[in-house]
Amino acid sequence: MVAHFQVKPLYQNNRMPGWHISFYMNRVYYEADYLKDGQIVWKTALSNQIDETQLIDYIHELMLFHVYE
Repeated sequence: MVAHFQVKPLYQNNRMPGWHISFYMNRVYYEADYLKDGQIVWKTALSNQIDETQLIDYIHELMLFHVYE
């Protein structure tokens, strides 16, 4: 389960799309860049126990709520 999900703009000019995201999952801190095309560039290696496809789908849903709505 994702906890403490945070979103910050990648660029000082907020008109340019791109966000830095961070969150905890299973008590481990993760960071990534969420690009304008929906691609996620991980800054922290994911644990082998995490289903990356399911996590990406969940992050897309969170981004819809936090940024696009």
